[in-house]
Amino acid sequence: MKGLILSGGKGTRLRPLTYTGAKQLVPIANKPVLFYAIEDLVEAGITDIGIVVGDTAEQIRAAVGDGSRFGARVTYIPQEAPLGIAHAVKIARPFLGNDRFVLFLGDNFVRDGIADLVRRFEREPMNSQILLYRVKDPQSFGVAELAGNRVKRVIEKPKNPPSDLAVIGIYMFDEHVFEAVESIRPSARGELEITDTIQWLIDVGYTVVPHVISGWWIDTGKKDDLLEANRLILETLEPRSEAGAEVVGSVLEGRVVLERGAIIRNSVVRGPAIIGEDTVVEDSYVGPFTSIYHHCQVRNSEVEHSIILEHSRIIDIPQRVEDSLIGRYVEICRSPVRPRAHKLMLGDYSNVGIL
Repeated sequence: MKGLILSGGKGTRLRPLTYTGAKQLVPIANKPVLFYAIEDLVEAGITDIGIVVGDTAEQIRAAVGDGSRFGARVTYIPQEAPLGIAHAVKIARPFLGNDRFVLFLGDNFVRDGIADLVRRFEREPMNSQILLYRVKDPQSFGVAELAGNRVKRVIEKPKNPPSDLAVIGIYMFDEHVFEAVESIRPSARGELEITDTIQWLIDVGYTVVPHVISGWWIDTGKKDDLLEANRLILETLEPRSEAGAEVVGSVLEGRVVLERGAIIRNSVVRGPAIIGEDTVVEDSYVGPFTSIYHHCQVRNSEVEHSIILEHSRIIDIPQRVEDSLIGRYVEICRSPVRPRAHKLMLGDYSNVGIL
């Protein structure tokens, strides 16, 4: 089997962060979201992986390389524009050939991996297997209607959902999917939809089998979802301190990971938390469910339940920073100039809460 990961798209729900970076490279517990997808495929025995890339192709290539660090071989497949998930499958046919494959949206995240599901797809007679997850707002998703152990119908964002089973961004197909993507037409938004692809397979008599996942699934396309995924992963980490990490006059409580060269000085770090490579935390408090990426500084400040990306600085902030997603090369500091005022330079789609 082969793997196909979609890593294009504009990431509009994470703007302004995604104006300058790929949404699939935002870190969860200091590891890019995309890496979890690659690792899930490799764990399932799939090492021949294609990655569909768009405007952020160079960033994805620089981060992933040839795949050898994951024990995989990666082929990059350029997509000229975000023309739909099914379009990505269509242009990947030269890479996929007639092999069965797993289609994995690069910003989707599952707790339990996919190894058991891949083995099921390999041994049982089916043409497709789709993963489903019970949601509170099915009208916001593609929704599956089941008939026994088969999928009867898939409806995109229905006003009156026939079930609460959302179709999530992990799918398995055999070569018949190419008949489908060649047969469907673009939707009203100009894209070849994966829900139309699945429905075409059902309509012509191919076997589409559902699997309702019992663990958690998160689409990390929004800030709150990223923070929740970060929380869930941090809870699984074991405490460790890598080479060159230093703790001076400080207290570490619970599950705390210090990556290489991290320095904690006169501070309290309460886990679960992870402090990145060459990051300095000084005279500060870092609370639970916080990930601080590499080469950051936190001085005389408090941070909790947040993700801070690389090369950012939080200096002398009198109020606690919490429930926040802070991008790369960001500087948050208290101005010494009076009269006191909030002085901001914010990009489009920014969201700031001030007490």
